[in-house]
Parts: sequence; structure tokens; C-alpha cells
Amino acid sequence: MKDRHFNYIEDLTRFERQKTWEVNIGGVPVGGNNPIRIQSMTDTDTKDTEATVEQVIRLAKAGADYVRMTVKGIYDAENIKNIKDELVNRGYNTPLIGDIHFNPKLAEIAAKSISKVRINPGNFYDKRALFKNKVYSDDEYKQELVKIEEQFIPFLEMLKKTDTALRIGANHGSLSDRVMSRYGDTPSGMAESVLEFLRICKKVNFNNVVVSIKASNTRVMVYTVRLLNYKMRLEDMMYPIHLGVTEAGEGEDGRIKSAVGIGALLGDGIGDTVRVSLTESPIREIPVAIKLVNHFKSYENHQPITAPMIGQVNPFEYERRSTRPVLNMGGKQIPVVIADLGERTLSEMIPIRGKLMPDYFLSGNKILDIKGEEYPIISLEEYLFESTRWGRMKFIKTDKMEFDRFMDKHPEIIMKLKNTRKTVLILESFNKNPMAELRAFFMALETHIWKVPVVLYRRYNESQLEDLQIKAAADLGCLFIDGYGDGICLSNDNENITFTELKDLSFGILQASRMRMSKTEFVSCPGCGRTLFDLHETTLKIKEHFKHLDHLKIGIMGCVVNGPGEMGDVDYGFVGTGSNKVALYKGLQPVKRHILFENAVEELEQLIRENGDWKDPVD
Repeated sequence: MKDRHFNYIEDLTRFERQKTWEVNIGGVPVGGNNPIRIQSMTDTDTKDTEATVEQVIRLAKAGADYVRMTVKGIYDAENIKNIKDELVNRGYNTPLIGDIHFNPKLAEIAAKSISKVRINPGNFYDKRALFKNKVYSDDEYKQELVKIEEQFIPFLEMLKKTDTALRIGANHGSLSDRVMSRYGDTPSGMAESVLEFLRICKKVNFNNVVVSIKASNTRVMVYTVRLLNYKMRLEDMMYPIHLGVTEAGEGEDGRIKSAVGIGALLGDGIGDTVRVSLTESPIREIPVAIKLVNHFKSYENHQPITAPMIGQVNPFEYERRSTRPVLNMGGKQIPVVIADLGERTLSEMIPIRGKLMPDYFLSGNKILDIKGEEYPIISLEEYLFESTRWGRMKFIKTDKMEFDRFMDKHPEIIMKLKNTRKTVLILESFNKNPMAELRAFFMALETHIWKVPVVLYRRYNESQLEDLQIKAAADLGCLFIDGYGDGICLSNDNENITFTELKDLSFGILQASRMRMSKTEFVSCPGCGRTLFDLHETTLKIKEHFKHLDHLKIGIMGCVVNGPGEMGDVDYGFVGTGSNKVALYKGLQPVKRHILFENAVEELEQLIRENGDWKDPVD
């Protein structure tokens, strides 16, 4: 393989789906030249044949290529045959996937009736992680791998006989103690936990495998999938990749977060199948996933983009682009939000203060601050040739193609930009692939060591808020995840989207990409057959009660199987543990157990108060 430096894909400036092996899943192949497949997961009890069949049919009609269901016990595993038979009787052959944790025996039973088995390498053969700091010697570590291989190879042989595919799916926070001891809860640890199993698959020539790595933290998810993709190819593995932001949440938060994380990878051609995990009815996940996948089809056959490859960032670790501070932009300042006033005046908008107050406002050819101070928006030509602009704070609006043409004619602009102290670039893209073109511009800035702050600007014409959320988050989220951008400004030419919705979307994209936390982060799972309470209603209740704690991340999990691990980096957690019972967590540690469900919200508030993290809401 040629030296790629940090390149985790073939070309950082060209949209092209990467090549993967084709894997047959119940007659609906994934990978290879097949379209990106869409999937979801039932939230019914798998022992309830009628309810599960009905939900699978609704998902299939909505556009799901595959449907996953939880297998939490032997009766679930055995009942999948009845579900499959009933679906076939009704004329549906949608491939079914079994979601299995902790018990390989269940996978063996389920494999006889389903098209794919999903296992978590962190708990399939390894014991449930206790998050203890045990140190494994090299010999102990090797012995653990030998034990896994001895158990895993017969399982793969069984999958060959039943023609059942396998998904090896790791989750942030649910790694085994063995992997945690060597790598920690890091992208390297998550990637290695999957690679350990893939090497065994490769050893016995079992290629009917799909891989996934998920996290609720989009930055961790993107870096880890990139790293796994890179390492797989170093070892001549081309397994298809399933994408998802786990525990994305509900409403606009879940949509924006999913579009940022999944979109950052789809935009680079990584990903063969997608699930958008929303804390809502599973049916509502499908149209969001379809819109997201279709958005990247619009990237196809874009104009060529050039960039100096020496200017790329490390795609596996976060590092903010170094800039010179201008006003409160750049330097170590959090990215700003510039809200488009459109035809409105600043005095009209000021009463709509709220918590998410923009830092600046776009009004025609000028930028206004909250006090009404005006800063001109000028062209490159005005910047270079009008001496009246010198010494004054100003914004230069441009795009890469215009900038490249101008720089070819007037290379002296390089030195002027490098030396300026009162200039901010507003950068937009008219390329069909805005993500790559904007990235290429930053690579050029890095090559020339230009420290000027950059505001990312995008103009849309969407009539539906959900469409705008998906497209804007997908176009810009990757750039913020990579530490690019000192501000964001969105415009939309359709009046169906309000000023408030537009500026809130800007804040949402910055929060989803981990660049600016402006409200409480709620990490909530989509629910499944293990969930023993109304997860959507509970999530809404918790969000309403704790929404003012914008310094905290709170997890809301339906069960203990994935909950404690998939909460990842939350400060507090609310996890269902049984019928009408909840456990409350501080970080990854359960601190209050067997709490009655109806008392759990008040108990969680008390726990937050006891730890000094509570503050009263401000009216």
C-alpha cells in the first residue's frame, strides 16, 4: 500500500464511495456496488409475535432494508422462527437481524432463523466490564485472545452452515476490561476490540461480516470509524461498515447529531449501511436516514477540487485550528453564531433573547454585534485595493474558486492576509461537494500558515425544517469535528423556516460537533424490546426538568444491557433496571439502585444537588 500519510480514504477532495466486499444478508446484499442500506430496530417484545411482525412490516413499508430485534433470552431466540414464518406468510422477506449481548448460546439459536447476528466484542465472550484498573501482562493478554479464538471459530463455522451474516459492533463505553487495560476507552481501544475479532474471521476465511463502531459523542465516533477503516485496509480487510450515532436522542437534537456524525463519514465515502437512532417510534428513523443518504447523492460528479495535501489535519485526534484572535473570534474562543436577519432589523430581533442568543447578526453587506456596532463585509478586491478599509475591523466574504482565481492574479494578498489583525473570512462554497471544498480551503490556509479566523457560511432554500437540519448538519458538521471553523452563519431563502429555528440550528450543529455546548446534552437510546417503560415520554419529562443545566450531560437509557457503557461520557445517568425500577448513575458508576420509576426524576435531582452540580432555573 502506498504511503498515505494520514489519509484514511483515497482522496480527501473527491466524493467517491470506497470499495468494500459484498456481504449477502438474507438476499439483500450490502457493500460492493450496492446502494447504502437503511435499517432500524423494533422496540416490541420479541416474544410477542404479532406486535413484532406488525412493526417489521411498517418498517419495511417505510423503506427499511433490514430490521433488527433484541434477543434477550432463549424464548426470544426461539420465537424469531415464528416471526420469520409469519412475515413470509404475509409476503415479506425483509432480512431480520438479532441483537445479542453476553450470551453466545442465544446467537446460535437465533442464527437458524435470521439473516444476520449482531454481537458486541466487548461483552460477547469477555465478561461484562467492571471498569476496574486490572493490568494484563502480555502473556495474560495473549491467553485471553486464545480463549476467544477457541470459542469464536466454532461459532463462525456454525454461521457458515446456516448462511448467516455477522455484525461485529463495538460501542463507546462497553469495551471489555481487557481492552480497557491496554488501550483505555479510546478510538484505538474501540478499533482494536473489533480488529481482534476480524483477524479471527480472516484466519478462517469467514468474510460474511459487517463492522460498526458507535458512540453518542460524534467526535469519538467519527475518529474511531476512520481509524478502524484505515487499520482494516492496512491488514487487507474490506468489510462493509455500518454507521450510526448511538443514543442520538429525540427531536431536533437526534436529527442534527445523527447528520453530523453519520454525515461526516458518508461525505468521505465511508459507510455501506445506516441506522439513525432516535428516541422516538422506530418508523420515524427511516425517513431521516433516507434523506441523509440521498443528500450525499447530490455530492456525486462534483467539480474537481484541489488542495495541498501537506495541509491536512490528523483525522484520528481532535486539534482546533490555530488562529489569531479577532474580537471574540479565533484564538481559544468558542465558535460564534452569526444569525441572518434577512429583511428584519436588529431592534425587531433583540426581544427574542432566550438562552441561545447569537453573537453577531448578518444584515445585507454588514455584520452587527448585539449593541448595533457595524462591521463591513467586503470583497477580496475591496480588501486589497481600498486603503480606506485598512486599520478597520472587517469581514471578507469569498469562496475557494474565487479566492484561487484572485490569488493567481494578485499573489500579494497572501502577505497582507497573513499580517492583518482585524480581518475575518466568511467562507462559502458553491460546489456540489461543499464539505470537501471547504476542507480544501482550510488545507490551503494551513499550508500558507494564515491564522485568519473563518466563519462558515451556507445558504439553503428549504421549506421543511427537518430537511434543513439534515443538510446543514451534514455539510458543516465534519469541518467542526476536525477543528475547522471559528463561527457559523446559515441563511435560508424560504420563509417557512423562522429566524429562531435557523439560529437554533446553528447552535445545534456546534453542540452536536462538540465545539460549543449551549444547552444540556441529553444522551438517550432509541429503545428496544428490553425497555420496560415509555422511553420517549420519560425522555421528554427529564429534558423538561433538567433543560436549564447546560453544563451537564445526562443519559437516559432503557436498560442495563447497553445503558451504562453507551452513556459514554455523561455526567449523570438514568437507567431502567427492571419492571418499574431505575438505577441512577454518576458517570459510569451506579450510586442509587432500585429506585421506583415514579420517584426517579426527583431522586436524580437530589443526586445532582448532592454533588454540587444543581443550579436553579432562571425565569
